[in-house]
Amino acid sequence: MTVTTAPAVLDRDGLGALVAALVARGRTVVGPTVRDGAIVLAELTSADALPYGWGVELEAGHYRLVRRADGAAFANSAGPQSWKAFLHPARQRLWSADRTPEGDISFTADEPEPPSYAFLGVRPCDLRAIAIQDRVLAGGRYADTGYAARRSGALLITAECTEPGATCFCVSTGGGPAADPGYDLALTEVIDERGHRFLVRVGSEEGGRLLAEVPHRAADPPTETAARASVDAARDRMGRALPKVDLRALLGASLDAERWNDVAARCLTCGNCTMVCPTCFCTTTEEVTDLTGDHTERWQRWDSCYDLDFSYLHGGPVRSSGRSRYRQWLTHKLGTWHDQFGTTGCVGCGRCIVWCPVGIDITEEVAALHAETGTRQAETGTRQAETGTRQAETGTETD
Repeated sequence: MTVTTAPAVLDRDGLGALVAALVARGRTVVGPTVRDGAIVLAELTSADALPYGWGVELEAGHYRLVRRADGAAFANSAGPQSWKAFLHPARQRLWSADRTPEGDISFTADEPEPPSYAFLGVRPCDLRAIAIQDRVLAGGRYADTGYAARRSGALLITAECTEPGATCFCVSTGGGPAADPGYDLALTEVIDERGHRFLVRVGSEEGGRLLAEVPHRAADPPTETAARASVDAARDRMGRALPKVDLRALLGASLDAERWNDVAARCLTCGNCTMVCPTCFCTTTEEVTDLTGDHTERWQRWDSCYDLDFSYLHGGPVRSSGRSRYRQWLTHKLGTWHDQFGTTGCVGCGRCIVWCPVGIDITEEVAALHAETGTRQAETGTRQAETGTRQAETGTETD
């Protein structure tokens, strides 16, 4: 078989053949589909389950499906789930222990064979989020072996963004609607007078072998031009943006800002933002036993820095107020994440804005902190200038 590496074009039937080829290989194909009033990620057995003709209407605390006239499959923004749910499950058993008839304790590690995933329709922001979680969970001294096993076998097919949502701000986090390296195949959907098709770029040998198995044609200049134009136009249509400042320095200088009191008055500390965030990774463990005490299990589950128990030490939680817990989340996400992992912890997907029950907007909060910091600096400069003037006047009078 000749491995295809040059850009190619798939039509809608070709996309269906791509999914069929993945299923035939024994892959668990996961992609977007419409369910329960949202575009969710679920196992697909056919490309027919993709959300053809559906878009989304987004705002702070607001999500609605809307019908599209063009039948596009990927012209929608990130839904409530991210690929974290599959690579870093919300709940998983680590081990179990049983008491033997002789009174000994037998431990059994829970190490199931991970599915052979194929992720279809990974947004560029989510591709960056996976790369961040790779550094957090699969790198360093304390790698999560379960995550590493699931991740190493996953095939990533990204779908570049042509329709950013009103809450998207990936450009201001250093990303954009175009896919960074790290994918196996990259799709860019094009719908025009020439028809409905997908420009395909190959990012790995595995991706090239997969493309070679399905009907396709060589990429033509009009399709390549239309695809690039759509992605470039999306870059200029972001619905939100973070201030163009050193966010790490800003957050470090804003620990005592009054704005934290304002957001604390609105925040429910529900943890929704950490649950939908594609990069938040914190977990806790719990033991579950039966009534006899002869069997027990240890489970790992997602945790949130909004949980009072998250910072609990002997005597009580370190961060007992909503103000301190929101500040912890935001300053870690945009600031101290750099100290730990050498990158920001935010990819600008906007999920935390959409799925916040009270519509707290991370971009609005950072802008307010920036404005407050500027005001404080201006006031400090004024006071220093006034002090300098008084000192000069006093010195003149003394002379």
